[in-house]
Amino acid sequence: MSAAMPGQAHVLLVDDDPDLLRLLTIRLNAGNYRVTAVASAEAALARLAVELPNLVISDVRLPGRDGLALFDDIRRQHAALPVILLTAHGTIPDAVEATARGAFAYLTKPFDGKLLLDKVAHAVNLGANAAAPAASDERWRAGLISRSAQMAELLAEAKLVAASDASILIRGASGTGKELLARALHNASPRAKAPFIAVNCGAIPEQLLESELFGHVKGAFTGAVASREGLFQAADGGTLFLDEIGDMPLPLQVKLLRVLQERAVRQVGANDVKPVDVRLLSATHRDLDAAMQQGQFREDLYYRLNVVTLSLPTLAERREDIALLAKHFLQLLAAKYQKRLNGFAPEALTALVGAPWPGNVRQLFNVVEQVCALATAPLLPLSLVQRALRVPSLEALSYNEAKQRFERDYLVQLLRLTDGNVADAARLAERNRTEFYRLLQKYQLTPSLFRADGDAVAAERQK
Repeated sequence: MSAAMPGQAHVLLVDDDPDLLRLLTIRLNAGNYRVTAVASAEAALARLAVELPNLVISDVRLPGRDGLALFDDIRRQHAALPVILLTAHGTIPDAVEATARGAFAYLTKPFDGKLLLDKVAHAVNLGANAAAPAASDERWRAGLISRSAQMAELLAEAKLVAASDASILIRGASGTGKELLARALHNASPRAKAPFIAVNCGAIPEQLLESELFGHVKGAFTGAVASREGLFQAADGGTLFLDEIGDMPLPLQVKLLRVLQERAVRQVGANDVKPVDVRLLSATHRDLDAAMQQGQFREDLYYRLNVVTLSLPTLAERREDIALLAKHFLQLLAAKYQKRLNGFAPEALTALVGAPWPGNVRQLFNVVEQVCALATAPLLPLSLVQRALRVPSLEALSYNEAKQRFERDYLVQLLRLTDGNVADAARLAERNRTEFYRLLQKYQLTPSLFRADGDAVAAERQK
């Protein structure tokens, strides 16, 4: 593997011929590409799980799993990742078929070095993969902090579809960052300089939601003392994000469908329609397929909204991002609370990474905020993290620490039970007095401190 340099795109090479791998690596390094070279499809899949490159170049004939099977795996897991196939004359038909199924290109051996570099440059410049922060402007997705391969692939697909005007449905559990992804899509689109407006369809009563979306004219209903434009008109030329679209009442679904079909809105109480140019993004944590089967969501609207689906992973599925996010939130919150906070203690960070996170990134932010608010020292300790997570402290102890804590607590209870009488305590513990004294000495426990007040004082005078 070659060393990374600023601005370098990353190419994954797959070929079982070590001489060819060496030659390709030299040529690509000379073209300012960072190269990872592996000799099998299995090794390539392992590398893809660790880091997503900008391009894969693979031989068709590989030992074990061949290059076409590898291509199929890549298409299934990383749809936006371009693949160039290397083929001998005997496998040209296979390479042509793979190209028809979505491979970026194929090159026949022996191939011209300049042609190779031209193909590689073309594939990388497509921008189909946003995994290399140094190779592209990342301001469009500034709110989405991540280093995970799964998020890199999602963001690659997002940047690819952002350039179109297709409606996008964002799926994901609560707290995964659906609005942040919607805003990133807007920022990466040609509409970036126009308004981005977000509305939560589940947070507004049905009667008000219609007016909020489409506007109303004066006198349309009680309290409508003046005409008012809706969010569709406010977002004209830009992007409207409908969060929790699955909670939208059926009557409003019909009206929304009409707006999407006619690209025009009718204000509540109005007779005429007004044209609007809006790119619609929507999101839900609900299972819309189940909602359609239950008659709670219109099928025709679903297909209008779901031209492209982007699915956000849970925080538990991208644990490699937890430490990164926690440190990012810490910096923000340290400024908010005007505290000098340097970071998390190692065991505190371990507890964060190992937590279940049912509330996803939103819950992580809340936990870090609670820890920052209560912090009294620059280094944030495990105890505060456990308190914010509502995790019993014993769960974070090592076996030896837990054993020692149990032994000490057990000895304290025995001494309290026997009023500090060592003979009685040793008998209850089924240990001889010598061994019991040794345990007391280990934990620096003084039996006289557990006697009744008079006995304790008398014992002290006799010393």
